[in-house]
Amino acid sequence: MNELHLLLILHLLGATIWVGGHILLSIVILPQVWKEKSVDKLFNFESRYEWFGMPALLVMLLTGARMAYLYNVKIDTWFAFETPIERVISFKLSCLIAIALFALSAQFYVLPRLKNNIEKLPLMTFHILSVTVISIVMLILGSFVRYGGI
Repeated sequence: MNELHLLLILHLLGATIWVGGHILLSIVILPQVWKEKSVDKLFNFESRYEWFGMPALLVMLLTGARMAYLYNVKIDTWFAFETPIERVISFKLSCLIAIALFALSAQFYVLPRLKNNIEKLPLMTFHILSVTVISIVMLILGSFVRYGGI
């Protein structure tokens, strides 16, 4: 097994945890929260998933950056969109930035207000569904590397 293959396996394991967790949150936990009009399940899921999901995200960041270098896409061309592989990496990084912005918004704006105000649930739902969709898009984008990019 070469380095790229090992990195890909670790990257895919991280993606399984990250994307799978967000799909679970979106299609199992979130409907229960809406049905019960109680955000406790949301906060319980977050507290249990965070210790597992954040390391998975870190693994994906590290392995993704290394794989980009192995594909000869250096940091100065990460947003060049010139070659097919650069496009995949640039789109995935753009998605990552969007996820980071949603996470910051949720952490510092939505979640603190949601604890005492169920009226913020639609906004939190938008954040959750957006991150889930973006994560799935990133997964799909990554699959194009196998075919030389987009």
